[in-house]
Amino acid sequence: MGTSMPETAKAASSTAAPAPDSNRWKALVFIALAQLMVVLDATIVNIALPSAQQDLGISDGNRQWVITAYALAFGGLLLFGGRIADLWGRKRTFVTGLIGFAAASALGGAAQGEATMLGARALQGVFGALLAPAALSLLAVMFTEARERAKAFGIYGAIAGGGGAVGLILGGFLTEYLDWRWTFFVNIPFAVVAAAGAYFVIREPAGSRNRSPLDIPGVVLSTLGLVSLVYGFTRAESDGWSDSMTIGLFVASAVLLAGFILVESRVRAPLLPLRVLTDRNRGGVYLSLGLAVIAMFGLFLFLTYYLQIVKGYSPVKTGFAFLPMIVGMITGSTQIGARLMTRVAPRLLMGPGFLVAAVGMLLLTQMEIDSSYAGLLLPAQLLLGLGMGTAFMPAMSLATHGVEPRDAGVASAMVNTSQQVGGAIGTALLNTIAASATTAYITDHIATAASRPQQQLVQLQGMVHGYTNAIWFAVGILVVSAAIALTFVTTGRPGAAAASGQAGSADAQDEVQVPAVAH
Repeated sequence: MGTSMPETAKAASSTAAPAPDSNRWKALVFIALAQLMVVLDATIVNIALPSAQQDLGISDGNRQWVITAYALAFGGLLLFGGRIADLWGRKRTFVTGLIGFAAASALGGAAQGEATMLGARALQGVFGALLAPAALSLLAVMFTEARERAKAFGIYGAIAGGGGAVGLILGGFLTEYLDWRWTFFVNIPFAVVAAAGAYFVIREPAGSRNRSPLDIPGVVLSTLGLVSLVYGFTRAESDGWSDSMTIGLFVASAVLLAGFILVESRVRAPLLPLRVLTDRNRGGVYLSLGLAVIAMFGLFLFLTYYLQIVKGYSPVKTGFAFLPMIVGMITGSTQIGARLMTRVAPRLLMGPGFLVAAVGMLLLTQMEIDSSYAGLLLPAQLLLGLGMGTAFMPAMSLATHGVEPRDAGVASAMVNTSQQVGGAIGTALLNTIAASATTAYITDHIATAASRPQQQLVQLQGMVHGYTNAIWFAVGILVVSAAIALTFVTTGRPGAAAASGQAGSADAQDEVQVPAVAH
């Protein structure tokens, strides 16, 4: 499956000429700004949620829908959004997504009631599903030369990996010093600047649009299947894995997605051409990225709780406590991944990167109530950031490696889908593991606590015990991610494969400088 990639890449290059050099790098600024906004929104609202709930009178039962409404719309419509970008044009889809996201954010910030807030969050998800695949596919078709692609995806990978932690900082600052509404309003200047810049600067390569008719059955089946899957994990977190509704959602998701694959194998112009999925390298990237995100989302959740509840940090202090991870991700992506991507095979960055992140996660299994931030949390976060940044960068690039330009949008959407589904699984699965371990610990130890302070101490110890139990699972997940990357991803370093295909001799393997085509 993976052996045909250089030929596909050459075919892609013949249909899409690269954009002018100066425009590419200007465009990257606005694409990165838009991507930062989308990633920020995944975590920024979490910190503001308690204040928003109180102001708007949202019940405890409906509180989760502020998060879930966004996740369902975003996750369910990503494949559709990716194909819209291929059909309608990536630049047009990108700008439309930005304008819509800004409008939905304004509606959320101005909300005076529960219904408006939930509607605004769902609209943010809809326009985010247009925006995110368009952004990644623009990079894929604009940056085709190996060294430029490495730099561009280094920046993109740093934002995709570290943006969630930035959202915690910004969310804490805005909530504590301004008002929760600013966690929505802050999106508007991001979106306006990115949309204006993209409109005037981005020049989409000619011939990269897909003119096929839209696969309506595929859209319906994939959307309903992904919504059922994401909502199933959301329900599992709140109502338990044995809940009849949860089981029903998982069964429905399996049936719908199986039907989707059957339809895609038979229609002339599929929403998701199976050639995008069945390539060994891309399949390995989607799977390893999705698993890594499971571990990361669980970590964000536990560290936030640990710092605020156990350590007593304020929202702002909690946000800044994540800075080492951001620094590590930026360093790993732009300084390690981008510099080595044209010199070594992607698996030699992804596999070791996930293992370094696993070592950082392993340190966090040693957390206790009185653990030192400087002695434990800081080095653990640095290792996590370095590992994830190094692994994410080539993974993002390889996800669209060898894809024909007409499929770049939907291939990019699969990256976002694997991350979105991974995030839903991570939050539900690891939270369930942590809650079960906490309950068991407290049940075993509460009888020995005679006084009220001792009981409170046992409860805190139980919470930390639950977090560390779940983090052990996250360590294992990252090791599996590394194994998948090292096993499934078999493509060589950028340039080497193209050189081999052109010269057909062993000597050509040494020509590192041969530019990769649509790689």
